[in-house]
Amino acid sequence: MELTLLGISLKVERYISASNGTANAASGMAVHDDCKLKFLELKAKRTYRFIVFKIEEKQKQVVVEKVGEPTDSYEAFTASLPADECRYAVYDFDFVTDENCQKSRIFFIAWSPDTSKVRSKMIYASSKDRFKRELDGIQVELQATDPSEMDLDVIRSRAN
Repeated sequence: MELTLLGISLKVERYISASNGTANAASGMAVHDDCKLKFLELKAKRTYRFIVFKIEEKQKQVVVEKVGEPTDSYEAFTASLPADECRYAVYDFDFVTDENCQKSRIFFIAWSPDTSKVRSKMIYASSKDRFKRELDGIQVELQATDPSEMDLDVIRSRAN
């Protein structure tokens, strides 16, 4: 497919995934089965507090890099994100509403720090939507380029 924008012609390619016949993101990243399995365990069994995902460029796939125990704090989660590399993460946030009800929200966080490489930012950005579709049950999405954009106050305000 060719797209012309402001007189500039761009070729847009679509990659077809052999496993399910759906269009992949332009980056052509596959999603390792372990990503989906760990997410289901977080969602259904609450086995984990968080999951950090990494794109393995050589294998062209998203893999699980780290999981957090149910007792881990939000600080432990943020400390597990590298300061200068992009990552995807899922965080299971528990909170109490104004009506005193215990609730939980599953956050998808696209971590793309300003200090990360441009190529990495582009790969993560172009793969995000395809990856997110594989994780059925995401309730809130957050894009963060620096720690202040995903501090606990931001998470609390987005959970309601």
